[in-house]
Amino acid sequence: MAKRKLYRPNVAIIVLAPDYKKSKKIFIAERSDMEGIWQFPQGGIDAGEKPKEAMYRELKEEIGTKKVHVLAKYPEWIRYDFPKKIAKRMKPYAGQRQRYYLVRLKKSAVIDIATKHPEFRRYKFVKLKKLLQYTNHFKAPIYKEVLEYFKAEGYL
Repeated sequence: MAKRKLYRPNVAIIVLAPDYKKSKKIFIAERSDMEGIWQFPQGGIDAGEKPKEAMYRELKEEIGTKKVHVLAKYPEWIRYDFPKKIAKRMKPYAGQRQRYYLVRLKKSAVIDIATKHPEFRRYKFVKLKKLLQYTNHFKAPIYKEVLEYFKAEGYL
């Protein structure tokens, strides 16, 4: 009998600039532990925590603010396996099961990635059409799928 894979519950957040309608820019940050790897804020869902609660907590922990307008969530959970290098240190999990949210920063929000446990070394806002150039890692197909969904729904 095949062993059943475990997937870590997780949220991922696509953060639009406060002036997104005009600028078409989205937040992306470079991981502090892997040079050249850019991603959206994300993190695990704690026991007893609802995904939306985890989203706000992760925003505060990773970018220093939770001042956002929630615009939408991807309708399904997305599951992916970790690459072998990452899987070794993430045991017992084979990968993650993610809920994606789309948010827009409030004008009063201040991003501060120098948090208690910094996950990112730097960040930038990039145009939607250039975003996938920064995500040349195993999450790129997922990012593309989610972004295309939000675009088709009229959010991007």
